Amino acid sequence: MSLEDLSDLMENLCQKPYRANQLHDALYRQRITSLDRATTLPQNLRDTLAGEGYTIGLPEIVQTARSVDGTERYLIRMADGETVETVWMPDGDGGERGDGSQAAEEEEKEEEDQASIAAEPNPSTFPYRRSTICVSSQVGCAVNCQFCLTAKLGIRRNLTAGEIAGQVAAVLNRHQVALSSSRGNPNPARINLVFMGMGEPFLNYANFIAAVRLLTQMPIPESRMTVSTSGILPGILDFAKETVRPKLAVSLNASNDQIRESIMPITRKWNIAALLEALATIPLRNREWITFEYVLLGGINDSLQHADELIALVRGMRCKINLIVWNSGPNMPFHEPPQTGVSTFQKRIMAAGIPVYIRRPRGRDIYAACGQLKRTVEQPPSALVELTPA
Repeated sequence: MSLEDLSDLMENLCQKPYRANQLHDALYRQRITSLDRATTLPQNLRDTLAGEGYTIGLPEIVQTARSVDGTERYLIRMADGETVETVWMPDGDGGERGDGSQAAEEEEKEEEDQASIAAEPNPSTFPYRRSTICVSSQVGCAVNCQFCLTAKLGIRRNLTAGEIAGQVAAVLNRHQVALSSSRGNPNPARINLVFMGMGEPFLNYANFIAAVRLLTQMPIPESRMTVSTSGILPGILDFAKETVRPKLAVSLNASNDQIRESIMPITRKWNIAALLEALATIPLRNREWITFEYVLLGGINDSLQHADELIALVRGMRCKINLIVWNSGPNMPFHEPPQTGVSTFQKRIMAAGIPVYIRRPRGRDIYAACGQLKRTVEQPPSALVELTPA
């Protein structure tokens, strides 16, 4: 419930208006898990709320897996038993670089510091100062991108705004992150969010954008959030009208409609030209760039001709490109391009003056990387580290 919702509730219960603020603070800043912990409210009000059927709760982390790189993947269960996966990435995955935001500047500066420390004769441990949480918006996904394991699940249902924001609260509570201040807090207070987990956020647009508003109350500023879409045009057009909105990343993944349609069937409904036209309606703020995500699939979209076509598509736009080397999955007809090919592809785009970065994979060994979520629950691989109770 938003502050406005809570204010209406308190008015209906004949309570003073400040009670709504107290409850709102308990929910979104203290991240309490039950009404009993809302100790700023008098006991009789808590009893009244409980009697009216109101409850406070978070989605439950029921299983965890930890990668050798520190990434953690969580199986999170909703009240009806449906599950999604959410990922915690210490130091992020390099996805913010070059997008002009404060988060990008921090990421770039810390990478420079890490490189400097690593070059020392006796390098010290570099403590992470921020983390990225990858959030799901649906149970499953309906978009059916051919290179994505989540697509194999199909769509089961949308998540509510509370379930989307609740994933973040549950993960922050697990790591005891205090967002309000970093003074005296050993855990990172700088948290970035990426809506790049299970599901297509713009096919659950109302709940996604409502969750963004709730998350800004935690408080996580929208400038530290990025939402990824496969190119849902009605959602992009609605997004362009929002006053509070995250940064936008678009899963392009091909330089022409023929290839894109073969790996992303949604292209049949909205082709690349229509997608770029819709993106042009977004009034970019100062220091805001659109990110194009490009999953490199060996022998399919990774040639220099494809790089030249990509350059022609985005030239003149205020954008950057994130290259993502395909993260493998079983029984999928794709393979990673060679590292030399990835580097050559990147250099070709850089030579055209377009910012382009290689997003480093996180949590591949636990199937937590981009495009791998949910596979481990449906069909656990023998090589995977054992899932453990939270």
